[in-house]
Amino acid sequence: MTMELTSTLSLDHTFTSRLIDITRAAGAAILAIYNAPETANIQTKNDDSPLTAADLAAHQLIVRELPGLLDVPVISEESALPSLAERQAWSTYWLVDPLDGTKEFIARNGQFTVNIALIVNTVPLLGVVHVPVTDETYLGVDKSLAEDELTRAEKYVNGIFASEIKTQSVGKKLAENRPLNVLMSLRHGSREQTELVARLQSRWPVPLNPLNVGSSLKFCWIAEGRADFYPRLGPTSEWDTAAAQAVLTAAGGMVVEANGFRPLRCNTRETVLNPFFLAMGDASFDWQSLLV
Repeated sequence: MTMELTSTLSLDHTFTSRLIDITRAAGAAILAIYNAPETANIQTKNDDSPLTAADLAAHQLIVRELPGLLDVPVISEESALPSLAERQAWSTYWLVDPLDGTKEFIARNGQFTVNIALIVNTVPLLGVVHVPVTDETYLGVDKSLAEDELTRAEKYVNGIFASEIKTQSVGKKLAENRPLNVLMSLRHGSREQTELVARLQSRWPVPLNPLNVGSSLKFCWIAEGRADFYPRLGPTSEWDTAAAQAVLTAAGGMVVEANGFRPLRCNTRETVLNPFFLAMGDASFDWQSLLV
């Protein structure tokens, strides 16, 4: 049954289970191409990013299924972007990256994801990030949308609930002189990022522990306590980050603009390009004392 949008949107476990099913089905469509004997033709989009048959297969499945779950507009990376005037008339919409990490897909390293977010008044309040190769799924639900009024961050394996997830205490790490796990993009370094990490190192008592992983998995690693900090001082789009931002926020972390520490929001500009941002675990920690 399709849920209609009301002034108070409350999402129960049936809703989130169905959403997880959609992401897993999209993941299966991706794997059918990923595991094929020959790699599908790779096209190049106008922004020079790659496009594969797997991107399109996942896109088609998701945009077909989501309106049957909640009938609000859908923005996908693989569809035309409506104008800002049209988008700003929406209080609620789906934001989708059918295959985040297409370069990782092409490189065949398994570090690609399916991302589906629900944006409410510019904020990603619900997010699902699915990892097709491992059949792991991350879910984040803000308490304002949850039927039980409890923020939830959860991990599923093979579609079955595995555990709640939570970011690590950064203050405890600092007090105990333990390394901070810092994520770096596999493909998008920058001078600004190098300088920021050097500043962080100068204020942390022991050497940082650098980690590398692709796609929106970086947010999920912070959400489940495998990492603590991810500076992205390079280009990304809202569909790259929104679902994982919802997961990380629900797990106790935060995502802020690098300039000003304002929460990262969607649908506020004509472009869907994000400003530079910082993704961090333990939102209660005074990160600005280390980074500004």
